[in-house]
Amino acid sequence: MDKETVVVLDFGGQYNQLIARRVRELSVYSEMLPYDSSLEEIRGKNPRAIILTGGPSSVREKGAPVCDPGVFELGVPVLGICYGMQLMAMTRGGGVGGSLLREYGRSHLHVVEQDLLFKGIPDQMQAWMSHGDAISSVPPGFKVSGSTDNCSIAAMSDSARGLYGVQFHPEVKHTAHGMDILRNFLYQVAGLKGDWNLNDLIAETVADIKARVGSQKVLCALSGGVDSSVAATLVHKAVGDQLVCVYVDNGLMRKDESEQVIATFKEKMKMNLVFAPAADRFLTRLHGVTDPERKRKIIGEEFIRVFEEEKAKLGAIDYLVQGTIYPDIIESGTRTAQTIKSHHNVGGLPEDMDFKLLEPLRLLFKDEVRIIGEKLGISPEILWRQPFPGPGLGVRVLEEVTKEKLDILREADAIVRDEIHKAGLDKEIWQAFAVLPPVRSVGVMGDARTYAYPIIIRAVVSDDAMTAEVAQLPWELLDIMARRIVNEVDGVNRVAYDITSKPPGTIEWE
Repeated sequence: MDKETVVVLDFGGQYNQLIARRVRELSVYSEMLPYDSSLEEIRGKNPRAIILTGGPSSVREKGAPVCDPGVFELGVPVLGICYGMQLMAMTRGGGVGGSLLREYGRSHLHVVEQDLLFKGIPDQMQAWMSHGDAISSVPPGFKVSGSTDNCSIAAMSDSARGLYGVQFHPEVKHTAHGMDILRNFLYQVAGLKGDWNLNDLIAETVADIKARVGSQKVLCALSGGVDSSVAATLVHKAVGDQLVCVYVDNGLMRKDESEQVIATFKEKMKMNLVFAPAADRFLTRLHGVTDPERKRKIIGEEFIRVFEEEKAKLGAIDYLVQGTIYPDIIESGTRTAQTIKSHHNVGGLPEDMDFKLLEPLRLLFKDEVRIIGEKLGISPEILWRQPFPGPGLGVRVLEEVTKEKLDILREADAIVRDEIHKAGLDKEIWQAFAVLPPVRSVGVMGDARTYAYPIIIRAVVSDDAMTAEVAQLPWELLDIMARRIVNEVDGVNRVAYDITSKPPGTIEWE
């Protein structure tokens, strides 16, 4: 099916996939390609517009990433964001230098030229900046359309050629009217109609899975979380009874999780579910391991080995379904993004695994996955479960994982989630959980000295897991959690609350 397409050229910034996501939110199909894609590859997508993303490099550095300059001669509108704007300026004959005053975070933007990009936008607005370089002179044919107190050229345009640049990040929600600016680029500048929605994605994905799989059986790695549940349902829609779901109890699950998964998918949803108990083998592999990257890779490899063993019992199965979503991929490192942490289902996969992967959600964010789940008729109890990392409690027990630590953390985590639920905050909070650090502290209980573990409570609000703010939980709620944890969980005598945003932290501790 032909549809309007926007190509997003990725220069490695951490917000970059948000740009593609925002474009899709505005009902226009988008694809992200590496910045060094050939002009033939880009032209082959038949783009109606191109967006150049931000990135961590300086365009002034030797070997800085650049795209084919022919991108600006394709006759389609181009929007450069942050690094993309600086690259546009340098490529077209402008100047870029180091900023005297760098800008990170909120800035005040003054719109000085009401071009199509800023049509209907207030003359003054808040914008989110993150840059050390700045444009010192615009290229021939360009006008300055926006500035801040510390950046005289914060937006520029050559409307005759359809070339626009902004130094700030319209894709993040901290930029007021950011979606309006992107909407103006798509509809006012590029003249698009907006002919794409998630219903199209479901239909295309189902058709693609049918074509790839044919009459073969498919194995699904089912954790019971949102992503794997939606992936399983989507594949089931495509291949029906050819799908076999395998749930691996690796000993790293939350309290009562295994029982809930079996009851939900085997008994209620009537899926073909195989239960694979494997707690002992995972704990054996993790014995003595403290490095979080090693833990993730060990867990990822062991999952695959269990699936391969189940495959041998079930017969010929070539395909493995995973609920991989884009934040997993970008944090595990891509061709243009630095590795932050290896997710067990991406960077943690063994090279010699005996499966072909089916990852129908790999270019989607969590909120998009939930929308697709609603369209597929999945129950709210599944769709609104809080995200849980694939390595489970293995990355919430910091450093070495032991059965004793897991038992302590499981009980504390259950109390945190129970109190969040009682407070009616399930949908407001993206994730709330407990973390067990590898330290002990002195306390006093019942007039006696204790030397026990602390528990760290982590609760964040987010739209997509790429950025997150600390949830400002009521003091009374935190007090209840702390009292319950200390009183009900053996081995704990102290509770702390993590108030770090993402960035600079990540949502998980490992």
